[in-house]
Amino acid sequence: MENFSLILAIVVVTALAFDFTNGFHDTANAMATTISTGALKPKVAVAMSAVLNLVGAFLSVEVANTISKGLVDETGIRPEVIFAALVGAILWNLLTWLVGLPSSSSHALMGGLIGATIASAGLGAVHGDVLVTKVLIPAVAAPIVAGVAAMLATRLSYTLGRKADGKAAAKGYRAGQIASAGLVSLAHGTNDAQKTMGIITLALVAGGAVAPDSDPPTWVILSAGMAIALGTYLGGWRIIRTMGKGLTDLQPQQGFAAQTSAATVILASSHLGFSLSTTHSVSGSVMGAGLGRKGGVVRWSTATRMFVAWGLTLPAAALVGALAESVTDLGDWGTAVVAVFLIASSAAIWKISRREVVDASNVNATDEPAGVVTTAIAAVTPPPAGTVSEDLTATIPSPAAAATTTEPTAPAA
Repeated sequence: MENFSLILAIVVVTALAFDFTNGFHDTANAMATTISTGALKPKVAVAMSAVLNLVGAFLSVEVANTISKGLVDETGIRPEVIFAALVGAILWNLLTWLVGLPSSSSHALMGGLIGATIASAGLGAVHGDVLVTKVLIPAVAAPIVAGVAAMLATRLSYTLGRKADGKAAAKGYRAGQIASAGLVSLAHGTNDAQKTMGIITLALVAGGAVAPDSDPPTWVILSAGMAIALGTYLGGWRIIRTMGKGLTDLQPQQGFAAQTSAATVILASSHLGFSLSTTHSVSGSVMGAGLGRKGGVVRWSTATRMFVAWGLTLPAAALVGALAESVTDLGDWGTAVVAVFLIASSAAIWKISRREVVDASNVNATDEPAGVVTTAIAAVTPPPAGTVSEDLTATIPSPAAAATTTEPTAPAA
């Protein structure tokens, strides 16, 4: 019983650590466009987002119930399994944060849980119908729906504002963008904080601390809300830079359209109990808003790397979760080894991140030198079409310039 109490405490602390990484990993979802357009100063934006994430955590428990009751069979789960799942989710969050890629914390958590569950209780312990209908289908549909909605909303905004005074319209859209960013933050707390609530509740059920099919206790809701709010306040500046400046350049009208569209999709999914990725929704809406403005562009090289990260999230986290579960299954010393590995890996990733510091002071900069990891990823991406020819053109003088070049005259005899 004493050992069980210790492992359960470890699981709860690790779950809150994941929730913290979820907060700073997903701050960009709510505030990247607001910061990039200058509607709010960076530190004000993340403080506002943190408060609203905390409030949103208390609005619903539908998504938490999807995690704790629907995705896997509760009877085949031990606290060690959940610990292993969290290890996979945390490491994936940290790796994608390091390279500045907005991946899904939700899918990292569910991938880790699925992998650890399969390693412990077999494939039959995963409810495939729930995985498909409430995880995979929303994962594909959300960015498409949010992107189309944002593109149409952007075009409508520019059409309606064509005859409006430029400065007054921009000021109005900035105010609307702040409001819509607050709505996204509220929706994020409603959706993402619940995932940690569901994981902790599942651990409590597995350990016999609460009855099966129970809703999350109040202390679980409060602690999960506080953890995600703290992570949000610290700000995932690397991902904020990618979302705000790396995908496209946004004007206030586009930022307003993107955030409003994303918030609508996220809140609707939370009401239905879909474990939706807010990252997918917001990224889709940002790209849609980029395409909605005449002359707007999307940087597809960045988007492609982001799509690859999305596709790898579930299987990568599942693999790490399964490996961690195989080690924890060896006994207490195995759990200790996994815990030490998690702490050491997290510390190493943080140390590497110090080579290129991104914070509130340079989050909107686009000419910062790339770090080691970012440079390695960018090296495998082909240069945009026309880059070489433009460089060559710049080095070859035009015929007109050549004709006007003064030749040196010979000295007089």
